[in-house]
Amino acid sequence: MSYVALESTSEVQKILCCQCGVPIAPNPANTCVACIRTQVDITADIPKQMVIYFCRFCERYLQPPQFWVVCSLESRELMALCLKRLKNLSKVKLIDAIFVWTEPHSKRIKVKLTIQGEVMAGTILQQSFVVEYIVNHQMCDDCRRVEAKDTWNASVQVRQKTSQRKTLYFLEQILLKYDATKDCVGVQGNHDGMDFFFGFEPYARKLTDFLQTMVPLRFNTSKKLISHDGKSNTYNYKYVFSVEVVPICKDNIVCLPMKLAKSLGSIGQICHVNKVTSVLHLIDPQTGQVADMTATTFFKQPFKSLVLPKHLVEYTVMNIEPISENDRYRFSGQGTISKRHVLADCWVVKSSELGMNDDTTHCRTHLGHLLSPGDTVMGFDLKNSNVNDENLDKMAADKTPDVVLVKKIYAEKALRNRKRKWKLKFLNEQLHREKGSVTSQGGDFGDFLDDMEEDPDLRKHVNVYKDPKKMAVDTESEIGEGEAIPQITLAEMLDDLNIESMDSEAQVVDEYGQVLGE
Repeated sequence: MSYVALESTSEVQKILCCQCGVPIAPNPANTCVACIRTQVDITADIPKQMVIYFCRFCERYLQPPQFWVVCSLESRELMALCLKRLKNLSKVKLIDAIFVWTEPHSKRIKVKLTIQGEVMAGTILQQSFVVEYIVNHQMCDDCRRVEAKDTWNASVQVRQKTSQRKTLYFLEQILLKYDATKDCVGVQGNHDGMDFFFGFEPYARKLTDFLQTMVPLRFNTSKKLISHDGKSNTYNYKYVFSVEVVPICKDNIVCLPMKLAKSLGSIGQICHVNKVTSVLHLIDPQTGQVADMTATTFFKQPFKSLVLPKHLVEYTVMNIEPISENDRYRFSGQGTISKRHVLADCWVVKSSELGMNDDTTHCRTHLGHLLSPGDTVMGFDLKNSNVNDENLDKMAADKTPDVVLVKKIYAEKALRNRKRKWKLKFLNEQLHREKGSVTSQGGDFGDFLDDMEEDPDLRKHVNVYKDPKKMAVDTESEIGEGEAIPQITLAEMLDDLNIESMDSEAQVVDEYGQVLGE
């Protein structure tokens, strides 16, 4: 008897399809994929065409029932919005979803979906299909209220009770950079500040909370009943947030009340406002001591500014001698001493009397790290001025300085304005043009631009834009016919000024909104 060895094979045994007789791999239905698709369609319950609504004014899509969301084309947010609109998609398993390219102006969005579903006797069938979304235009509730002139349900009234506007200019640039007014339905200027109008009360409260983190202020809230439905117990109110900014600006000279000065580490009563952020940063020119004051502390014991920028006098430095650490006056309980400033004895004379009067005035200043003989500096002649301040009247004559130096002058204002090849944007361009701040570049707005060039901490919250008008004048005079116009950087904008160039945190933006690098 002989045995025949059978050869082992790794080939998969095939069967015939029970419908068409084609050899196929075994499956629970014993049917090929083509025959299964002729009998079963797992996409039958899923709509192949849908309608989504888009607001052309605010560029948002409607997410039913009443929410409007911002979605860019072919973004993850738009894909989620499209998939949520499909019915019966939860009955199958979604494998993949991608966008199919369409013309941007076609008002069509196509999404290719790949799904899996269970059919005959536990067989899993995978199928791909395209869903077309028709984009219809519909105005959202916020834009409809704007068009109907029923523009606001809540307002934020920002006020600063002072003739200076440097803090308001700074606040306006912060709002622009961080887009804090994106939910506003209107912005209106006022001689003491600005008014912001919103369609809903939470947007106004959000702006108020943002302002609290940027400038020292206090606010009150009030509401007025507009209508009331007694059957459904619904009310319609208009809300008003009254925001009052501390009426003290950068480079002001103030005289603190005696009790307040002692509570701040026994700082001197005559102080210079070095910076204004969410708190007031004060420095004593006599000792270099610094202190921070919150809005709550200020409004409990308020005080006024002794001098306006127009009252400052230009001085020329004749001699300056820095004071060493050992020669400084120290006492028990003294507050923090500034490490960024150098205390020095300075002898100055008014620039208008230079050459006519040989008498110099001695003062102590915290600007010893900036000043040298021959420099010009702005200061306040406290000895020969007539100031009506009750806190200053109570001070002893020997504790009152003759001159308080505020800031160094780097160049003439007219020269700096002519060489300044950049500009700022505003929330309300028409208001600024009516007040002349944009055209003349003078007054508080010109001082604000100078401060922004000199202070890195101030300009990091501001977006700077190229000024095409000044650049066109310079290129016409400097570039010959047929030559290419070079790209200008921020360092080149400020190279003619004796100041530091802007740091990397500041953004330079051209007229098209594109951020430029240095």
